Amino acid sequence: MVVISIKNADGDGFLFETTTSTRNDDLIASLVEVQNGRLRARVAIDAVRGLAKHGPMKKPEEAGLDEVKGKYMGEALEKGQHYASDPTGVRTGQAPDPKFAEVLLRTAQDLSDYIDRGQVQKRVALTATELKDKLSNLRGAVVMAYPMGLPEWDTVKLVLDSEEGLQGSSVANEVLDSDSTSLWVAGKEFQRGQLVSDRLGKNEKTKVIAKLQKSGEGPPAREPIVSENERKAMMAHYFKRQEELKRLAESEDDDYLNSAWADSKEMKRNLQGLGNVRAPGLQF
Repeated sequence: MVVISIKNADGDGFLFETTTSTRNDDLIASLVEVQNGRLRARVAIDAVRGLAKHGPMKKPEEAGLDEVKGKYMGEALEKGQHYASDPTGVRTGQAPDPKFAEVLLRTAQDLSDYIDRGQVQKRVALTATELKDKLSNLRGAVVMAYPMGLPEWDTVKLVLDSEEGLQGSSVANEVLDSDSTSLWVAGKEFQRGQLVSDRLGKNEKTKVIAKLQKSGEGPPAREPIVSENERKAMMAHYFKRQEELKRLAESEDDDYLNSAWADSKEMKRNLQGLGNVRAPGLQF
């Protein structure tokens, strides 16, 4: 199988497997489906975790801290058996039964582990089918906790019902359209109407790093030769070396004679087991 490693600008990404005989149009559509599915999963995971801890969302116009509304606005607050005040004031605080909350959190974590960027290092390729199955599992856990359903304005309901629920979310600008998305490898675009083999050859064991980009924006920017972590490590090493050179320049020429490695009898004492022997009464 040909392995496509999709890499985003923020370092996030995933692996996807295909064949050299796959049409580029179909490959792009599949990659966009997984990419959007991961975005949808990220929003759903955060929302479900909030749901498990603090219950459904309030109407947008009713958002606010319960304590403040009760103390200063005189609003009566109904607290259920598992009430847990939401510090953001977005959710009602009417948390589900702890056993259902545990199912929600466990299912959300399973989905989080599946879409995690660490899957690239583990060489685990994602599929749209399995991603849909895990989203369905999360939807089932929500139904178990709230069989009567969630409010139509709740993010959990909006995102799990359809991809359109991402509109207005923090990742709305990252959602791609398969018809207006291009795939790039090594600065070259996968032309629609062609096969994967037309760009990568017919070796089924090929692995490439690719990027998805909106059509018409040209080739993606080249990645820096040195990563941010490597740059920080190099700067730290350079600073440390500069400090060492400065310290050596300020020290006397024979200052090294006080070092243990400059003692000609140090090796003999260590072999005789006398290396750590100190005179009585002396403290070092």
